[in-house]
Amino acid sequence: MSTGKEKKTSPGHLSLMSICQMSNIRRFIFFRVLFNARFYYPVFTILFLDYGLSLEQFALLNTVWAVTIVLAEVPSGALADLLGRKQLLVMTSMLMVLEMALIAFVPLGYPGWIFAAFLANRVISGLAEAMASGADEALAYDTLAALGLEKQWPRVLEVQMKAQNLGYIFAMTLGAAVYDPGLVSRIWGWFGGGEVPQELTMRFPLFLTLIFACLALLTTLQLEEPETGRVQESRIGVWGLTRQTLHAGRWIVHTPLALAVILFGMTFDHTLRMIVTLTSKYYRLIGLPEASFGLLGSLVAVVGLFVPQLARWMSERFSPGKNVLILSLTMIATLFFLGLFIPYLGIVPMVVVFVGLMLTSFFTSHYLNELAASHQRATVLSFKGMAFNAAYGGIGVFFAGLVQHFRAEQASAHSDWGEGGLEDMAFKASMGCLPWYLIIGLVIVSGICWWQIKRPRKAA
Repeated sequence: MSTGKEKKTSPGHLSLMSICQMSNIRRFIFFRVLFNARFYYPVFTILFLDYGLSLEQFALLNTVWAVTIVLAEVPSGALADLLGRKQLLVMTSMLMVLEMALIAFVPLGYPGWIFAAFLANRVISGLAEAMASGADEALAYDTLAALGLEKQWPRVLEVQMKAQNLGYIFAMTLGAAVYDPGLVSRIWGWFGGGEVPQELTMRFPLFLTLIFACLALLTTLQLEEPETGRVQESRIGVWGLTRQTLHAGRWIVHTPLALAVILFGMTFDHTLRMIVTLTSKYYRLIGLPEASFGLLGSLVAVVGLFVPQLARWMSERFSPGKNVLILSLTMIATLFFLGLFIPYLGIVPMVVVFVGLMLTSFFTSHYLNELAASHQRATVLSFKGMAFNAAYGGIGVFFAGLVQHFRAEQASAHSDWGEGGLEDMAFKASMGCLPWYLIIGLVIVSGICWWQIKRPRKAA
């Protein structure tokens, strides 16, 4: 917990070193790094396929993962507010250990067992994501609030995001390296070892992530519940969860700024996140070699080290409305530029998309934590997470429909084109619709927020 010395620290002159010396804050940052630095991310798709799963099964499993998060997001946030944030984070870490152990040790050669293990992994992983969402931020923010240092939350976010990007670079680089049987065999040969088969090396990123999961569990066990986050156990139960959820939802609806933060954040997040998931296809169409994709991922992570400082500077100098306006104009222009598919130079707007996604994450966390009361902070953050993931699922279906529509349209106009050419043209046409999609979304959200702001005044 916090010490008396920390209480005497001047909030206006709190250094980054002072932030990191707070045990709960330090462990929050460490947990975020350990939980998100997944060594198998650079080989995510081929990992599933090398285990013997089909592309259809891969798509189904990730749909299960997304649905699990949406369904569990808000109830888990309410449970964090009622049971305690530390308890939820300990349970989250336990689930992470279980999800990784399931696929790290599942035997090969048994398709039914492998699919069952990956299905359980996706459900448990979705539950862990939902339970972590909101609970960790709420605990860290309440730690600062207990010291009267809640205004320093942007500085904590700055440190956390920089540390998370460093962890991402480390995991991306090492995870891809240990997956390669040729590279591992050469290194092992220096020590007198023989050839290492792919059946073993493909498990190495999972083993490394399992080690991080165990470290995350040790980290969460050392967390301490701030006084502002303690609740009465008598409030826990089905009715307590329901009441907590309804109360937080009602508060969001009747708090115009909170509603605006969630709606604008959702609009930016799901649009930009959809583009981020399509980076490899986009890079291929602007003429970049596949060997460069990993380097570009590391480049984005390096740029990400500087984004938190920019985000904190913007949050301290500009109002939420001005930051939304800046982000809106920048992202709309970026998406139009992206849709041009300029060879090689097209990497510039894609990097800006990543920057916009990081700014969105920073702003929503900063403003919501500042607005929400301690007793419902995790629930409110979970509503945000549910909205973001539900919208992301929706745009996935929308984009797939766009691609199908344009493919059929191109096929009727260019019957001599091959399937690959049709798919590329359909992809380009669909990407060209995204800036208009974002504009329409922002207009709709602006209308909702304007009506919400005006409504209380009319009632008065």
